[in-house]
Amino acid sequence: MATLQTSGIMCSSSCSSSTSTSSQDRRGVIIRATLNVPRRMTNISLPGLQTKGIVEELELHNCTDKKLSPINVNTFRRNNSNGPDPLVMAKLYAILEAVADRVEMHNNIGEQRSNWNSLLLTSINALTLAAATMTGIAATSVVSGGAPVAALQLSSTVMYLSATGMLSIMNKIQPSQLAEEQRNATRLFKQLHNQIQTIIAIGNPTTSDVKEMMEKVLALDKAYPLPLLGAMLEKFPTNIEPAVWWPEQRRRQAKGLDRKKSWNGWNGKLEEEMTEIFGVIRKKDKADYLRLGGKALKLNKFLAISGPVLTGLAALGSAFVGSPNHGSWAVVLGVVAGALASVVNTFEHGGQVGMVFEMYRSNAGFFKLVEESIESNLTENDMERRENGELFEMKVALQLGRSLSQLRDLAASSSGKGEEDIEEFASKLF
Repeated sequence: MATLQTSGIMCSSSCSSSTSTSSQDRRGVIIRATLNVPRRMTNISLPGLQTKGIVEELELHNCTDKKLSPINVNTFRRNNSNGPDPLVMAKLYAILEAVADRVEMHNNIGEQRSNWNSLLLTSINALTLAAATMTGIAATSVVSGGAPVAALQLSSTVMYLSATGMLSIMNKIQPSQLAEEQRNATRLFKQLHNQIQTIIAIGNPTTSDVKEMMEKVLALDKAYPLPLLGAMLEKFPTNIEPAVWWPEQRRRQAKGLDRKKSWNGWNGKLEEEMTEIFGVIRKKDKADYLRLGGKALKLNKFLAISGPVLTGLAALGSAFVGSPNHGSWAVVLGVVAGALASVVNTFEHGGQVGMVFEMYRSNAGFFKLVEESIESNLTENDMERRENGELFEMKVALQLGRSLSQLRDLAASSSGKGEEDIEEFASKLF
């Protein structure tokens, strides 16, 4: 056993001793140790003597020059320099939560204002028809020499005046148009929510992405306000303009996807195609929806004025029912004007003419957005700052409800034609 200890010390004393010599000595030691074990201790295992000396291996590595070591410790260190900025990610998630809350708010308020339209329509028509019925009963009682009709006259007049006031407020705020605004806002905020999720999923968002999303949220808040007093959109504008819910188009950062080619997916043929699509959208689609919106607005103005005027005349007629100096015209005015008022009110708010106008205005805004996106890419001289050409072409085709081949055919068929000669609209969706 003394020989074993001496041999182990000599093996670890110097780093310059050869590996083959230490291995031979060690094998010799193992043999001698095994021979010296008595027979009565054959069940004892010696695992430490069957493996390489741990101390010897550690000292051997420590004596080796670090430059010759095949292991680079620095390669195991985590490099987070290419990862997303935690502050930028936190800001994007904060915007994402705000957008999700906006979606819920606009959805709830849209349902509330849709209920306003149906409840107010039912209530006003009920008041108008009840007042017309009372006026007729009062006139019948006067002709037949019945009991005094002062109570019926007063009741019908009060109901007509109430219907006139409620109808004037309803025509001012246009609940069906308000509900359509909230539906559009809900859809657009959901779209923005998906865009933020896409930016986070792709990875490495920047501060410019945060700024862009903030601008989009504020632009949507301005385009579709929640409160009524002081912030409600003009329901009867003098000039019809497309709805605008996006911020001003600014110069993009270089985000080209096709790094192998300096054109970033663009070529002369694609630019000509987008130029033709731009012209078709402006001359046909956007112009057509603005024209239809103008007609819906004129109709809505006429109906909004006619309803309160008719109920006001009916109130005046009901007040003079039974008067010997005014004959039967008061009865006719009180009954017929009330019936006509209920018809006009039903057509305006039951047919949701205000909602139709807002739908046309929103569709014109959609085409204006596509038009501006095409124009901003074509006017950008730096190809790397443009959106990738192939991706942009596919987006435009999907927005217009066309395949890529149909989009190219539309551009070819409209090339060199005037506004009157273009027969096909750009969009196949609506």
